[in-house]
Amino acid sequence: MTPDLAVVGAGTMGAGLAVQFARHGAAVALVDHRKSNLGDARKAVADATAFLDDRGLLDPAPDDVRDRVTYTLDLADACAGVDLVLESVSEDLDTKAEVFETAAAATEDAVLATNTSSLAVTDVAARVPDQADRVVGCHWWNPPYLLPTVEVVAGEATSDATVERTADVVEAVDREPIRVRKDAPGFVWNRVQFAVLRECAHIVDRGIASVADVDRAVRDGYALRTAAVGPFETVDLSSLSLFRTIATELYPSLSDADVPGPAFDDRVEAGREGVTTGAGFHEYDETAREAVRRRDDRVAALRAAQAGTRGREEAITDDANADANTNADTSSN
Repeated sequence: MTPDLAVVGAGTMGAGLAVQFARHGAAVALVDHRKSNLGDARKAVADATAFLDDRGLLDPAPDDVRDRVTYTLDLADACAGVDLVLESVSEDLDTKAEVFETAAAATEDAVLATNTSSLAVTDVAARVPDQADRVVGCHWWNPPYLLPTVEVVAGEATSDATVERTADVVEAVDREPIRVRKDAPGFVWNRVQFAVLRECAHIVDRGIASVADVDRAVRDGYALRTAAVGPFETVDLSSLSLFRTIATELYPSLSDADVPGPAFDDRVEAGREGVTTGAGFHEYDETAREAVRRRDDRVAALRAAQAGTRGREEAITDDANADANTNADTSSN
């Protein structure tokens, strides 16, 4: 099977990307420089397809999805003839540059997309100056087979055609492109995520609230509401004047730290790296795989609830429009 795209980097994100494209009919060449990573990715693809199938979220049979993914160590061969090369390797400019140098030489007009979350797309493109017009940011959120939006980021040299081709690909696999107009560090998602995380760490460091209570305040309060309405919608519902007044009083008290601080430093130095070591901000008695599955269960449930709510809203809107049309016809008679 000739691949439609090459996904480079067979870690957690690369495997998830392979699943998302394959479940929508694409033939995917999943590339890595280590055979062991490809073996792990094969298991991750099997786990993800089984998860989606168990929850009724997979239209094709799981085996059909898995059969659309091939695994290879040969980057140049994987890139030959594809329309898209999507790299998801480590956040290191030299590593990404090596991938794109090989991919650019192996392809004629394929989109060269980077899933970077922190590096400038312009800097990545600068390493393949003759092909910089086809380098674009294509930042997915983990897990890509559940989260619906993808940031499409134009670097300084990225052509409009490349941006549109990338957005079209994203839409073709049932995802919503968010066009990032400026190649700013962190784009949109990570700028918001790390702003929230910085303030959460600040709250813990100052003893305002515990880690557990901050998690609950965000997860079960703020995030639950923002799953229904975005931040600007929230302001509109309350009034801009009110939020401007609160912001004027509150902003001077918020963190403006430019380093992570004790909340991170103390735990890292103690070897508390997170679920993989059994402890981070919380204690864990489960494997990383089990923790990821628990997270994915919650995300899938939230997405199902959102879909149900939107379906009811659309039905109400359709009924209202039908009534309006009926009344208009009656009035005209």
